[in-house]
Amino acid sequence: MARISALHESALRKLADLPPLILRLVLAYGFFTPAKYKVTDFSGTASWFDSLGIPFPTLSAYAAGITEMAGVILLTLGLKTRYISVPMIFTMLVAIFTVHIDNGFSAAKNGYEIAFYYIIMLFTLMVIGSGRLSLDHVLSRNKKK
Repeated sequence: MARISALHESALRKLADLPPLILRLVLAYGFFTPAKYKVTDFSGTASWFDSLGIPFPTLSAYAAGITEMAGVILLTLGLKTRYISVPMIFTMLVAIFTVHIDNGFSAAKNGYEIAFYYIIMLFTLMVIGSGRLSLDHVLSRNKKK
């Protein structure tokens, strides 16, 4: 029985590098389309933000679009993951409180469910880092040499 448990634990340890990679890629995929929309139509985004009552709508449109597109790139590469997670969490909190909160939790009703899940995933990456399958890991190994 102990032998089976040791084998099981060894196999799980080999898979430990996958969850941060999967979280990063799922987030990058989820942010890609909204980021692309924002950076290709800042004026449209600013108008939408203005209609939502977001202060400084043009500045906010640039900030949100650039943050999201930087997040897509950095999360995909696993580069500066902990740092980009903070403004992305902020962006999701703004989305929750300006767009989704009145619709309740359910994503099916345009609620805050997905944004909430993104916050949980981003917080996880902020705490644990980007993992060994990332440029962050490669660069930190090279720095130590």
